[in-house]
Amino acid sequence: MKPSILLVIIAFFVSSCAELGQISREIAKSGMLSEQQIANGLQQALSKGVKEQVSKLTEENGFYNNALVRIGLPEELSTIESTMRSFGLDNLADQGIKALNETAQEAVKEATPIFLSAIQDMSFEDARQIVLGDKTAATAYLRERTRTELYQKFKPIVQENFQKVGADQIWDNLITQYNQIPFTDKVNPNLTDYVTNEALQGVYKMIELEEIQIRNDLNERSTELMRRVFALQD
Repeated sequence: MKPSILLVIIAFFVSSCAELGQISREIAKSGMLSEQQIANGLQQALSKGVKEQVSKLTEENGFYNNALVRIGLPEELSTIESTMRSFGLDNLADQGIKALNETAQEAVKEATPIFLSAIQDMSFEDARQIVLGDKTAATAYLRERTRTELYQKFKPIVQENFQKVGADQIWDNLITQYNQIPFTDKVNPNLTDYVTNEALQGVYKMIELEEIQIRNDLNERSTELMRRVFALQD
């Protein structure tokens, strides 16, 4: 055999070994995770997001003191707040806005177990694609798959808690006084739908923040399985 041919064969063999070595390292890195393990790891991460982030929204003033999710008045009612404040009714306007946030706070407190249950319905293939997806793939998946169901669960809770936290009386009083101001357009808003959607948006926002942290910060991966699963995306 000519030396040149022998060198080509050796070079090819070395190159193939290098590729096989790379493949072996990738397999070792993934730890040959099963589909069930990938799904379980992602479910752990999402459950962590709910327990550590969404739970903050259920604390006293959880929405009101969180600038990321604080609920203000809907755009079409923004003139109410500015008008009330211009007439020296700052306290009443503040009470009205705080009542909206307290209502969302109570709704999330009651509905969080439903959200955790929805996490368990994720398929193995969904979990694999999410782990290897962009930094908010899990949150986007949950928003798409659960928003309609969660809205139906949240809305009656919001409606019930309008009475529980006294938001209905506060807003009746606020709107009554606003409608007595000369030269203003009379309003009679139903805020249940608005607060329900804002509460849902707050839930997804907090889960999204936790997902980004888990993907970017190794220290946020609090279990061995989470570390192995999210190593697939690193």
